[in-house]
Amino acid sequence: MHLDVQDLRNFYYRSALGRAAQKTLRQELLKFWPEAKGQTVAGFGFAVPFLRPYLSEARRVVGLMPAQQGVIAWPQGMPNVSVLCEETSWPLETGRIDKLLLVHALEVSERPGDLLEECWRALGPGGSAIFVLPNRAGLWSRSDRTPFGYGRPYSQGQLETLLKTKGFLPERHVTTLYQPPSERRFWRKTAGMWERLGGKIEIIGAGGVLMVEASKRVQGQTGTGVKDAVRNPLEVLQPKPKVKPI
Repeated sequence: MHLDVQDLRNFYYRSALGRAAQKTLRQELLKFWPEAKGQTVAGFGFAVPFLRPYLSEARRVVGLMPAQQGVIAWPQGMPNVSVLCEETSWPLETGRIDKLLLVHALEVSERPGDLLEECWRALGPGGSAIFVLPNRAGLWSRSDRTPFGYGRPYSQGQLETLLKTKGFLPERHVTTLYQPPSERRFWRKTAGMWERLGGKIEIIGAGGVLMVEASKRVQGQTGTGVKDAVRNPLEVLQPKPKVKPI
């Protein structure tokens, strides 16, 4: 079940918890992709809050939003880059994208396999995709107060297995959002501390969100690619059969 785009916007831009989540996820994304100079960067689902760092240097930035969710103009005060599209049919040429980010997409899709095939089609050779999903073992997937409490949460193993079946090669992963999904003042004031400690102290528990980077795997051709024109070329060296006169 896709969330409504207005609810997603209100969470990330109008709530303290959403702004904290946006900040944390964006910081982790920049560790994966510190720059995108001259590249085409696209986001599917509701990925636009995390694409802003690439607006100034990327050749092109595109925010793809599924019809089931709805679309908003983004970024505010600048030329719009958001596009409403079908979940498994994007208005992009094959191999056009260099970097692809999926947020609030795969876990709410009714056709995750077909969605991944569209991701693979749109990525260029050597292209990279990052999938941001609710972590099955985390607290955020258990609370419907945030968008990460909807859809199907994944474990790292489940996600990587699915990606491999659709032609992706998982490269790196991280869990984040260790702060509790609560608007209470104490948790908001200590959010930074939980994020700093979360990746170091296992007793805190698993992070609420799983991020997996995967590259597009392209199978090479086998053989020489040249068909044999003559099945037995040595036959040309054999003497011609005698022809009896009529």
